[in-house]
Amino acid sequence: MNTRPAIDESTGPVSLSVIFNQDSSCFAVGLDTGFCVFNSDPCELKVSRDFNAGIGAAQMLGRANYIALVGGGRQPKFPQNKVIIWDDAKQKAVITLEFRSPVNRVCLSRSRIIVVLYNSVHIYAFSSPPEKLSVFETANNPFGLCCLGSKIVAFPGRTPGQVQLVEIGTGNVSIIPAHATPLRAMEMSPDGEILATASETGTLVRTFSTGNCARTGELRRGVDQALVFSIAISPNSKLLAVTSDKSTLHIFDLPHSSPPSRSESPAGRSLRGLNGSLNPESTDEGNKKKWGLLGKIPLMPRVFSDIYSFASAHFETDDNPKVGLGNGEVTPIPGIPGGRPRKGVLGWIDDNTILVVGAGRDGRWEKFILGESDDGKRRCIRQGWKRYLGS
Repeated sequence: MNTRPAIDESTGPVSLSVIFNQDSSCFAVGLDTGFCVFNSDPCELKVSRDFNAGIGAAQMLGRANYIALVGGGRQPKFPQNKVIIWDDAKQKAVITLEFRSPVNRVCLSRSRIIVVLYNSVHIYAFSSPPEKLSVFETANNPFGLCCLGSKIVAFPGRTPGQVQLVEIGTGNVSIIPAHATPLRAMEMSPDGEILATASETGTLVRTFSTGNCARTGELRRGVDQALVFSIAISPNSKLLAVTSDKSTLHIFDLPHSSPPSRSESPAGRSLRGLNGSLNPESTDEGNKKKWGLLGKIPLMPRVFSDIYSFASAHFETDDNPKVGLGNGEVTPIPGIPGGRPRKGVLGWIDDNTILVVGAGRDGRWEKFILGESDDGKRRCIRQGWKRYLGS
């Protein structure tokens, strides 16, 4: 009889969540032991706090002046129905908000605290004590979808597939009928003028003007159903990136914006100049002319005339073991929106540099560069990667 204890195969803390700050200059990682903050590029540890208990989500304000913490994991530091505003300079909690159900996400600005629950969104003034300003009902929102701009906050409507836009100053509400199926991802441009959404179907990304709620574009990620992980819009609001469980990063030109000229692409004027040859992981350019003349034939299926990405690249997705439920699903982890660590989270460092980070046991950071190859086509290549928990 073998009575020896099992060997602990863990090699350190496990990241439960990863979230970029407002300008993607840093990202916060919720750990099963606390939280940490990394500079985005280069990927370097900036802050580490060990609580010996789990943080399911950590959302920074700026460069970690204040951090909104929500307990998570199998041994949470805080009850999962509470939001803790942590002052890292004083290393203590300065605000606590308590709710009747678990918190799925928190968004912060210098004037607002937005708390996202499964079926509602609560808006507070960022003050001490915080003042509750409004509450909005939503459709089921298991992933805590919410976008906070300087003037507008966006989150799911009461009907699946709809988006509510709320003006922060006036409280006025507008409704966008974005999709016929429930929302899976959404993001707002840095200037707050564009909202991008994807549904559970995952084949299309739609863009809308936040000024008049009009649809401005429809971008085809693919023809097969997929789980969209993340959407992000470049600082100049000309490009959109999207990741999915297909392990592919797609880059699109946003409608009504012209492709960057060669002189506007300093990060990759010649991709051969980066390492002597094109990265084998990069793929050929594709765009709205993907199907050539087929897209111009009347009565052809719309898939032949849709706008496709002009560049794509592979990124690493799921390092989590496929355990537990017997039907191909993964055992959910308490206190994490969606029940498992996020993958493929996007952040634009500049108009030509994209980061893709993911949570999990060997959380990864990957850097991609946009530029033109010698044949004049725009491409996306992976310039580097690392396991940030080992840094």
